[in-house]
Amino acid sequence: MKKLILAIASILAAMAADAAGEWKATAEGPNGAMERTLSLKVDGAKLTGETVRSFIRKWVIEEGKIDGDTFTFVITAKIQDNEMKIGYKGEVTGKNTMTLTSEVGGNSIEWTATRVR
Repeated sequence: MKKLILAIASILAAMAADAAGEWKATAEGPNGAMERTLSLKVDGAKLTGETVRSFIRKWVIEEGKIDGDTFTFVITAKIQDNEMKIGYKGEVTGKNTMTLTSEVGGNSIEWTATRVR
């Protein structure tokens, strides 16, 4: 029975989409089109990495969690000496695609991403 449970767990883990890698995300923001790159690493249920917005600034992914195809993380943005947490939630929707939503101050932005490598 123990071997059967381990085999099923292994099959389910293999079926889950892989969020690890380089991704290019785009969204339409209040001031027009935006781009963001994501460099994601997965270690069990932990998601780490960094994100860069339009080659301007890099943020470290904090509080990253992954469960199957869904994940969450936070970045801390500093705007005019004020820090704010921006939460992201997403889902890997195919081998090379994912969707994300970022939320800050009650506002949300929908992102779509494709795997770069």
